[in-house]
Amino acid sequence: MQNNHFSIVLCPPEDICEMSMITASLWVRRGAAAAFPAKYEVNEKELARISRLAKLQLEDAKDDLSEAQNGHPERDSGRDSSDDEEVEEEDVKMTTPNGDADNDLKEYDLDTYDDEQIPQEGQVLDMFGSLAYHQSNADDPYITMQGDDEEDEEREDLQVLPTDNMVVAAKVEDEVAHLEVYVYEDEADNLYVHHDYPLPAIPLCVEWLDLPVGKGKPDASSSGNYVAVGTLDPDIELWDLDMIDSMYPNAILGQGSLGEDSSKADPDTEHKKKKKRKKSKKVNDNYHVDAVLSLAANRLNRKLLASASADKTVKLWDLTTQQCAKSFSYHTDKVCSIAWHPEEATVLLSGSYDRTVVAADLSLMEAVIGRWGVESDVETVTWDPHDPNYFYVTTENGMIHYHDKRTAPFSPENTKPVWTLQAHNASVSAFDINPVIPGFLATGSTDKEVKLWNVQPNGPSMVVSRNLGVGKVFTTRFAPDKEVGFRLAVAGSKGAMQIWDTSTNPAVRNAFAGRVGPTPLADEGKERVVGMDEDSSDDEDEGGVEPGGDAVQVDDGWESMDEV
Repeated sequence: MQNNHFSIVLCPPEDICEMSMITASLWVRRGAAAAFPAKYEVNEKELARISRLAKLQLEDAKDDLSEAQNGHPERDSGRDSSDDEEVEEEDVKMTTPNGDADNDLKEYDLDTYDDEQIPQEGQVLDMFGSLAYHQSNADDPYITMQGDDEEDEEREDLQVLPTDNMVVAAKVEDEVAHLEVYVYEDEADNLYVHHDYPLPAIPLCVEWLDLPVGKGKPDASSSGNYVAVGTLDPDIELWDLDMIDSMYPNAILGQGSLGEDSSKADPDTEHKKKKKRKKSKKVNDNYHVDAVLSLAANRLNRKLLASASADKTVKLWDLTTQQCAKSFSYHTDKVCSIAWHPEEATVLLSGSYDRTVVAADLSLMEAVIGRWGVESDVETVTWDPHDPNYFYVTTENGMIHYHDKRTAPFSPENTKPVWTLQAHNASVSAFDINPVIPGFLATGSTDKEVKLWNVQPNGPSMVVSRNLGVGKVFTTRFAPDKEVGFRLAVAGSKGAMQIWDTSTNPAVRNAFAGRVGPTPLADEGKERVVGMDEDSSDDEDEGGVEPGGDAVQVDDGWESMDEV
């Protein structure tokens, strides 16, 4: 599960366009990515698919333009049909060649220019003496370097090693929305952009998928490396992370979908359907009609993807058919965060701006099995992976709530959490639980602070607080592999991605040394942060990480705060 702090959506568009920011991120576990990503190639089937997508987009653009023009009839009211005829006559006169021009061009014999004979294989070119023409460089005995070295070098540059992690960031930069796919080399302290994908609107959430999509029905043994992206648009795009130079997603869930077998879809029929849909923005059971705020892939039933939207609904998608299987409306305001139960495949947790959290069994007619209340708008909901009887809720007021799902209240007003914590003075816009180390939490806030927490039986205590120089923090994500279990990806309103090796902090080592098992701890020394360049247009007086791809040694000026 990954969702975004929704206050971004409420910002004026002109403010969003003036900044570079990362709104959401995720890690890809080691070994999941292809060693050598494939290059996007347009075959006949793919050409037909993207042609249909392009036609739908073009028709939509024409419809929008027509609506805009019809909304301003005064633009055309002053024009007379005779004016158009005069313009057409002038164009004809301007493009009609005169006799003098024809005479001047006769000497070049342009009429027969294209009739020249193309030299055959091995034929000598007369104008160059003894120079021979060969269809392929491989057939030319004088060319000894065939370009294989260059291709091998490019292939090597794209290689993803078994010890590498991919990190995916949903980014907006200079009014352009896209996905950036980084490769993180832990041993080399290196983080770099491997490839990227264009997006149609500001991205709000991302979720990793291990099921191939857009390639027919996968079998039980099929695996892949895909990402689902939710944006301000109501459609959900699915991209293959092992394919570079792609311009269109592998599949779309929602109004823009061409269905399971897009090669047989009739674009004219699809466009007519879409035009009917565009006339109504009413909530329905088939697709979202507002921004997609959160996505959750079901790890126990890989073909299921859940989505939450500003249209107040939660939808369940079948990835094999790319159609909505079920739709639920048990919230009364925007649904901003969802998470599947780690052990119960049909139980979904959701949080909303209606200030309630719902646990629902989606296999039941009456899906809601528990509803809890909180003091302000929900930011994130997350099950505890180390004890799935419990879950966390973060809120706009900077609070963290810890609940036992077995003790659901009779009404939200009677909610009694196991414990609560005032984690930040501003909204807790980013939250994650370390999947490898029990009781290790990370929070991020619009107050620009990242805090690490130690949860023990008697409650949580803060281990350390940092300003990593990413601006307002929108995403904090722990690495999924035990070898890099202490690595935390952090990003926010400055558009910079930072990977913090939290084990290089003495307070973290002291707090979690007894829980790491085989997870390696860093040697004692200065703190280590590996990052990308920051956006120079933002403030530079916030301290934190120096820009660059190398590891940064953190000075003692970064205060470490231990809670007693």
